[in-house]
Amino acid sequence: MVERDVPASRADTGTGNRYDRNEWAGAFGDLGTLIPFVVAYIGVLGMDPYGILLAFGASMLVCGLFYRTPFPVQPMKAIGAVAATQAAQTLTITPGAVHAAGLVTGLIWLVLGLTGAAGKLARLVGRPVVVGIILGLGMGFMLGGVKMMATDWLLGAIGLAGTLLLLGNRSVPAMFLLLLFGALCTVLRDPAVLSGLAAMAVDFRSPSWALGSLTLDDILIGTAFLALPQLPLTLGNAIIAVTEENNRLFPDRAVTERTVAASTGLMNVVGAALGGVPMCHGAGGMAGHVRFGARTGGALVILGAILLALALFFSGSVVALFRIFPPAILGVILFLTGAQLALGSCDFSNNKGERFVTLVTAAFAIWNVGAAFVVGLALLYLHRRGRLGL
Repeated sequence: MVERDVPASRADTGTGNRYDRNEWAGAFGDLGTLIPFVVAYIGVLGMDPYGILLAFGASMLVCGLFYRTPFPVQPMKAIGAVAATQAAQTLTITPGAVHAAGLVTGLIWLVLGLTGAAGKLARLVGRPVVVGIILGLGMGFMLGGVKMMATDWLLGAIGLAGTLLLLGNRSVPAMFLLLLFGALCTVLRDPAVLSGLAAMAVDFRSPSWALGSLTLDDILIGTAFLALPQLPLTLGNAIIAVTEENNRLFPDRAVTERTVAASTGLMNVVGAALGGVPMCHGAGGMAGHVRFGARTGGALVILGAILLALALFFSGSVVALFRIFPPAILGVILFLTGAQLALGSCDFSNNKGERFVTLVTAAFAIWNVGAAFVVGLALLYLHRRGRLGL
């Protein structure tokens, strides 16, 4: 069964990174969100996979070395969803607009982090709201995982059952067998996938400046339609919730909202310059890495190094490589990530009113974290003034 907590993470009091088999397994615990968004950016918007993978790889490498916990680097989900759907429908979202969104988002969070404003904003948010956001995110991930598994119920059910049986086995990490199972099923069903993998060729590329071709339209669209709507979601999930999750699991390696905001800003400014997409530190990503065995920043260093190698030498073959992992298998990863996040957030207040705030916030967070953030704050304000009648 999925554990509510991860006692081993509290027992690991060492501050250095490790690179053992469990860190390797945990490194892939966030593929359920990473791969679908990367594929959408490449397939729908026609973005260059080189810049995307380079920015992700560099950010993960630095975060793993700096934070020394499985501190995640994920695509910003609201921006990714809007960019993919609007580009498919109206063709107004361009790669330049995505780069501009990353630059603007990065500058905002860099300023909020360096000035300490991010920490002040976080302190205005009560714990019932934070717990509700984390719970709702977990449930949302579980629902997303179920939808992905629904693309192939048999494959998803077998993958989920086998993974649950092996989750507690640290000698044979479940992630390795899950990915191997998915890859074998893909090859057996479509042998042509092997031809695509066999055609992979080394094609070295060096970093380049991606912001020189930005237009005024790119900046305006990227700011108004992508960057600004993402801000509440980032504050709730990628600043406050991930800080709470990190400090709950790794109290000996605690972080602050100010530091997380600054690193969010820095990696987006640099990432945009490299041709990357907007990135954040999502609480769900940490739950995924931890769920599959990661206990240090070594997992992020491992995944970052892999992505850097893909970017520098195999960026033209990324889509063919990602095809080997079926959506149903990625759904298993996403479902278990959500379960880890949701169960770990069930430390509810004893106060009836605060529990109500948490549950309503969680319900909204399943749908939209930004809306949950606003509704939760409003309800908590009313409760503390005795206007909820609870």
